[in-house]
Amino acid sequence: MNQTQHFIAENKQRFLDELIELLKIPSISADPSYSSSVHQTADSVADHLKSIGMHHVEICQTAGYPIVYAEWTKEPSLPTILVYGHYDVQPADPLELWTSPAFEPVIKRTEIHPEGAIFARGACDDKGQMFMHVKAVEAMIKSGEMPCNVKFMIEGEEEVGSENLGIFVKENVEKLKADVILVSDTGMLANDTPSITTGLRGLSYVEVEVTGPNRDLHSGLYGGCVANPINVLAKMVASLHDENMHITIPGFYDKVVELSDEERAEMAKAPFSHEKYCKALDMEDVYGEAGYSTMERGSIRPTLDVNGIWGGYTGEGAKTVIASKAYAKISMRLVPDQDPNEITKLFMDHFMAIAPKGVRVKVTPHHGGEAAVTPIDSIGYKAAALAYEQTFGKRPIPVRSGGSIPIVAMFEKVLGLKTILMGFGLDSDAIHSPNEHYGLFNYYKGIETIPYFYAHYTELTK
Repeated sequence: MNQTQHFIAENKQRFLDELIELLKIPSISADPSYSSSVHQTADSVADHLKSIGMHHVEICQTAGYPIVYAEWTKEPSLPTILVYGHYDVQPADPLELWTSPAFEPVIKRTEIHPEGAIFARGACDDKGQMFMHVKAVEAMIKSGEMPCNVKFMIEGEEEVGSENLGIFVKENVEKLKADVILVSDTGMLANDTPSITTGLRGLSYVEVEVTGPNRDLHSGLYGGCVANPINVLAKMVASLHDENMHITIPGFYDKVVELSDEERAEMAKAPFSHEKYCKALDMEDVYGEAGYSTMERGSIRPTLDVNGIWGGYTGEGAKTVIASKAYAKISMRLVPDQDPNEITKLFMDHFMAIAPKGVRVKVTPHHGGEAAVTPIDSIGYKAAALAYEQTFGKRPIPVRSGGSIPIVAMFEKVLGLKTILMGFGLDSDAIHSPNEHYGLFNYYKGIETIPYFYAHYTELTK
């Protein structure tokens, strides 16, 4: 990989300039008004894949946004790496909290990123991390050191549930035939502490609607006489946890697998500073389920959180009204063996059961997905660990992430392939939040590390 690394070193500025141009396109899949920008981004990704020398590139239309597919074949008998990523991004709201416009990328130095970080929506999630793979493959192809075959599948609906990806995968099993899937849509512990994500939580996401009277009412005339949907919803949501932050939905924990003391002890080896954690979030203390550490609460335990709650009058000044309706969006992060469909039904049954007379409750399921685990004794994990060791000078720590990538479980079920999660972002990168950013160190280190994965995976499969 000497020529590959030389090519990377010689082209760093171009790699950065190209990413910046990609970040300028507001590919917000959740907002239909940005449809043309999402399609423009798909075209741009396809153009990049063509320019690096991929043998075949196509934009595959779906019922939603297109999937960009590409392949490069060295020799059919060699291993094939299938790279997955997404080119769509989260909405930038609230815009007023950004220190620079979300789609006008700028490089700023920070305490964590003294060499600079790219501030822009999608910088880390996932344009920056997806583009690392494009540039790493370019370096291997251009230097003549590509050791195996590679395929790309880059979608534009990850931030809205990947509804059409599952259909595409099921209809293209032969096209997507590979030996392992490689994804960078996760993070690592720190720039001096590399880690590989070996587990992801599943997800059940629902929206609830509580309806009281058939219209908004004057709070002076009707207050105390009718059920106030906002008050009721607040009480119902509050009742979903007990005093120990244990979720109160009957049957919720029935299939949760408790990790052994040995496994929990291994997890505890990962560096964690309670003081730094709280300082970074400007909080006095942590908060969560009794009996578990902060690292465990955010990875091996299921959770339930309200992501949004609204109703009534929220404009300037006062309006004394009892609203007819109140709403909330709720996500439940799940651990292995918890079925998202089953959990959604348990939630629906319980939420309907605890509603008092005087209100009507509607629960609308949104997207979900199963948890996933990658064994650390697999060839894919070993190859990734060796790759990190070459560029970081130390072995990476296996960690379980609190996040969800539902398509990872789907890939295993439909394609029969395990996914290796080589993330290079940091928890502090503010993904999904104002001022999202991605360190230049992380971007370049990803491009440098990925080729070694290809080399080691090819060698280990001989």
